[in-house]
Amino acid sequence: MQPDERHGLYWRRNLRLTAILLMVWFAVTFGVGFFARELSFSFFGWPFSFWVAAQGALVVYVAITWYYARAMDRLDREHGVDESE
Repeated sequence: MQPDERHGLYWRRNLRLTAILLMVWFAVTFGVGFFARELSFSFFGWPFSFWVAAQGALVVYVAITWYYARAMDRLDREHGVDESE
């Protein structure tokens, strides 16, 4: 493969991963938040929808960040652009 082809493949895979993770982020932020209104029972004195939005979403955001870092590290190593010595 030519260097330009390898760079293009790397960039396409990077953009695909970013797009997928942004779709997950959007679904968690807006989708779960929208449907959580239907969860109208009390949980430790607060509406359960509050806990879904405040706690559950944060866990998903951390998982998205962790997965992105791992996937990009693997992609960098595959294409020879990693920062390891």
